[in-house]
Amino acid sequence: MAVKAIIITGNGTNCEVEMRQACILAGADKADIVHISSLLHGEVRLDDYNFLNLPGGFLDGDDLGAAKAAANRIRHSSVFGTQELLLEQFTRFIAAGKLILAVCNGFQLLVKLGFLPLLNGSYDQIATLTNNDSGKFEDRWVSLQVNSSSPCIFTRGLAGLYLPVRHGEGKFVTRDAESLEGIEKNNLVALRYSRADFLSPTMEYPYNPNGAVNAIAGICSPSGRILGLMPHPEAYLHYTNHPRWTRERLPEEGMGLLLFKNAVAFARTEL
Repeated sequence: MAVKAIIITGNGTNCEVEMRQACILAGADKADIVHISSLLHGEVRLDDYNFLNLPGGFLDGDDLGAAKAAANRIRHSSVFGTQELLLEQFTRFIAAGKLILAVCNGFQLLVKLGFLPLLNGSYDQIATLTNNDSGKFEDRWVSLQVNSSSPCIFTRGLAGLYLPVRHGEGKFVTRDAESLEGIEKNNLVALRYSRADFLSPTMEYPYNPNGAVNAIAGICSPSGRILGLMPHPEAYLHYTNHPRWTRERLPEEGMGLLLFKNAVAFARTEL
């Protein structure tokens, strides 16, 4: 099947070009950057795609509750000239089992909409991303342990990742202990902040740049078809993106591209 990726931009997001490039390099047949207003005006529909990408940046100035304004925009806005809420296109996309990759502000958006972690199929919001423990914007590279027991499509076959973070509100927390237990019990934690060995999840700063509970850097849905993470895979597509590329011998493909290649391979055969 043809892989048709859509990358939604607007209201401050600024990583859409890199995300589109990642989809193209991964082999997507189509990769369109679409402004949210085009969805709201009915010029473009999510139904016509099978791989949704929600990029990071400074959504709504990154100071309105970490994507809360964007979540309300999607939840309560009707598509122009119709009675259909834009939210219905998103829930239909999820019900069809299509793929969603949400990075940074995109991750914040999914948890505010209740699209992650989708415990028991519920769209209740049980988690959020809040202010970093450091009290400042964090711009650094981090090591990530991949949970091999997770159902996540995007991280299949991977053991560890080295990616940059760029956020002020990246601390993952849950509504209560029961919610965290459900996420852990179902292996929905796909990625954890780790020491450099990729094997040692940690709460220690700066390895864990924000103080996220249980060192959680990314979670997936029970189907494994939706992944949200704070680090930026689209920012490491080629070895020259690596901060030490002039001092280390590195593979030509950056680690971030591997997530997109897994997604495109799955979409081509399963969707």
